[in-house]
Amino acid sequence: MQPNRNLLLRATGFYHISRIGVIRGFHPLLAALLERWKSETHTFVLLVGEVTMSLIYLAYTDSSSDFLQNQSIAIFGREPVVNQSSKSYIKLGWVRRIRDAELLDTVESIRRYVRCQIFCLLGSILFADKSTAYAHAKYLPLLRDFERIHTYSWGSTCLAHLYRTLCRAS
Repeated sequence: MQPNRNLLLRATGFYHISRIGVIRGFHPLLAALLERWKSETHTFVLLVGEVTMSLIYLAYTDSSSDFLQNQSIAIFGREPVVNQSSKSYIKLGWVRRIRDAELLDTVESIRRYVRCQIFCLLGSILFADKSTAYAHAKYLPLLRDFERIHTYSWGSTCLAHLYRTLCRAS
């Protein structure tokens, strides 16, 4: 008996995140928090005091077309359609079409479905930017080894992304 996609999604640690759905922006709240962000110290200065979390983060990105093609074939089973102006980004609509076309008749097809689902979550919820239509290819290597997906520190990575985004916005 083959595992179902929810079981494999649970094994990666992304099942509950996949249940979140669409998050609508709360612009007044975001604006208020942004006004209170102090980029020099990575803290929010609130009426009750400073709220701080320390985290050192690094990111390395290979934006070559070979990297993008090799990773996409390994993860999605297809060569991506690359836009010259955004060659290190993958269109989430393309990934969703691949996900929705999976037959789910083999363990590998279920894993490909789950990888597509996680990549969409990374681009639309966890590491979303203002476009919400693309996700950066730098996340692809993290999805290659299916058995290791659950071992990564996704929470601290989200925090690092939040810090970086707040610093750029403020």
